[in-house]
Amino acid sequence: MQNSKDPLHGKKLIDILEELIDFYQGFEGLANQIQIRCFTHDPSINSSLKFLRKTPWARQKVESLYLYVLRQKAKLNKG
Repeated sequence: MQNSKDPLHGKKLIDILEELIDFYQGFEGLANQIQIRCFTHDPSINSSLKFLRKTPWARQKVESLYLYVLRQKAKLNKG
């Protein structure tokens, strides 16, 4: 079996979302990074997941931010 170099490979959307919420210390911090309604108006994990699953452009933004956060964490660990 081949290991994927894609950091998103095998990652569940809920895990990505929870990690971003943790990194940005809540939905408010995450909403400062990505201005989408599911993060700014009465946010919850379930409503955000529902929106992201049916809205490809929003999911793409979340995945891009997640990749950025992974790079930032890697830099912090090196330094």
